[in-house]
Amino acid sequence: MKETAWLVYNGGLFTHKFQDYASLMQRAARLRGVELTTVANDELLVTTDGVTPCRSDLAEPAFIHFADKDLPLANALEREGYRLYNRARTIELCDDKRLMHQAFAGYGVPQPLTITAPMAYPKLGYRNTAFCRQAASLLGFPLVVKEAFGSFGEQVYWVETMTELEDLVERLAGVPHLYQKAVTESFGSDIRINIVGSSPVAAMKRKAEGFRANVTAGGTTEPYEPSQEEINVAVAAARAVGADMAGVDLFTGSEQPLVCEINSNPHVRSIIECTGVPVHHTMIEKMLQGRTHI
Repeated sequence: MKETAWLVYNGGLFTHKFQDYASLMQRAARLRGVELTTVANDELLVTTDGVTPCRSDLAEPAFIHFADKDLPLANALEREGYRLYNRARTIELCDDKRLMHQAFAGYGVPQPLTITAPMAYPKLGYRNTAFCRQAASLLGFPLVVKEAFGSFGEQVYWVETMTELEDLVERLAGVPHLYQKAVTESFGSDIRINIVGSSPVAAMKRKAEGFRANVTAGGTTEPYEPSQEEINVAVAAARAVGADMAGVDLFTGSEQPLVCEINSNPHVRSIIECTGVPVHHTMIEKMLQGRTHI
């Protein structure tokens, strides 16, 4: 009888890209005698007594690949004793870029100078935006503004003047965001290193005509051989957020590699096709090492 595990995803995001990812992971799991069942987050109800499945066909999972950002569900599953990949705390740190950069700072991970925008209530906004000038004086122009919650390189803005910054801050009032020093040496280019455990598995260089190098945003890729320093920085970033597996994006061209961000649930199709490295098999092997039986 095959062992069972779950791949938890967001019920509203059953897209072609997710289905492709799920198929990759399921095939890798079957080769190791594991049936990886896809389970939507809206098929698991979080109650004060625990987690109640809405499906009668769900077998007890040996582990859970949590490919969603539903933190209440992730925390509830961990309280039930399940081992999640990645853990709830890791997902929380990676989902909110403000927390992510603070985690990097706490571990001494090299990164661009980053300033968290003061919080504001939606519809009330800021009474005083003088902090914009202080941020600009620390970062210089151009600078980058990022919304705290966003994926695929979206909700990221390249800002070149104080007028642009002030207009954008007014628009983002009530939206959690941050300001970051632009790494102009790496404009339109970055390195993605996939980390599993504490080891690099594959790496690629991404390039684009604009400043965002994401493949989803139209970037191109090529295989890349990272230096030992780049590997060390990527591994340190994964450790800072407690990631079992992650995609770490690095800026290069300056005195040392700098972490742009870390993705706790990277889609791996692009890096597999670019490098030929079966990243998904390594991910399944990692999850099999930490089975949790209730």
